[in-house]
Amino acid sequence: MTTRAYNFSPGPAALPDAVLERAKAEFLDYQGQGLSVMEMSHRSKAFVDIAERAEADLRTLLGVDDDYHVLFLQGGASMQFAMVPINLGGQGTADYVHTGSWGSKAIEEARRVTRVHVAASSAERFAHIPHASTWRPSPDACFCHITSNETIGGVQFHDFPRTEAPLVADMSSDFLSRPIDVKRFGLIYAGAQKNVGPAGLCVVVARKDLCGRAPSGTPRILDYAVHAAHDSMFNTPPTYTWYLAGLVFEWLRRLGGVAAIAAVNRRKAAKLYAAIDASNFYSSPVARQDRSLMNVPFTLADPALDTDFLAGAHERRLLHLKGHRSVGGMRASLYNAVSEQAVDELIDYMQVFEKEQA
Repeated sequence: MTTRAYNFSPGPAALPDAVLERAKAEFLDYQGQGLSVMEMSHRSKAFVDIAERAEADLRTLLGVDDDYHVLFLQGGASMQFAMVPINLGGQGTADYVHTGSWGSKAIEEARRVTRVHVAASSAERFAHIPHASTWRPSPDACFCHITSNETIGGVQFHDFPRTEAPLVADMSSDFLSRPIDVKRFGLIYAGAQKNVGPAGLCVVVARKDLCGRAPSGTPRILDYAVHAAHDSMFNTPPTYTWYLAGLVFEWLRRLGGVAAIAAVNRRKAAKLYAAIDASNFYSSPVARQDRSLMNVPFTLADPALDTDFLAGAHERRLLHLKGHRSVGGMRASLYNAVSEQAVDELIDYMQVFEKEQA
């Protein structure tokens, strides 16, 4: 029997073992249908039931009421970098708070379709979140965009600001990792491949009154209102990814919901940061108050040891710890499906490696 590795990948990321086992059992024959979910029509009753159950479970997990559409779309978060300003841009200015690499990509794309104002930025190092008191919003802002968690730099909003314009959040890397008040947001979007499921799907939670604002001539595939009117089936959706996302939602509900997994996530991150801070060999580049609970970047005292560290980690089946090429060092991603045991094993290895270098 194959032993599962400890997967610290930033995405596509670890999936719960229970979800994979369930998918395995249903792969060839979904509930007596005689075919796989990936083979069935998205218009069939069996798949419509899957889709409706997934949406209902997600609404329960996040407390999403009927004032919001829940959409399951293709194109990932990168598509939303364009769809948000196209649909919400209007005649005003789009405010962006720039806290890392994914914020950079969102800003670059928005500038192609609307007027952009950077209301706050930590671009000098991307090691902290600018305090809300330093933000300078536009008087005519049509929305304010943040990236709630930056996977590369490892900074995270732990409190969400109150903004005059509708708050829009790219939550791709911390969606469903902690309770949030959805009512604080005009729109939330999240690529699936961190905490929702495999790549190929993007979840959008959009306040209904913000939909239907796309300018005349907008391609229908880029219009939130069109997708809402067709129950996210304007075009053939990524059916198998949607099904797997639904299994993840069921798994999370059985664990006790978002509050329960948030407690686990806090413990995992606290253990790893404590190990880093207690060492003179490892260090964190991120301001303590803004450290991410999902993505923990750290550096070794001597970068020349990085290759040896990664080789030893691989031998222990501690995978995907190499930091992003733009910043180097290490990064451990601690998404929902990463177990506490995985973090304990990583800390044990880090301590052993440090002693070996003494």
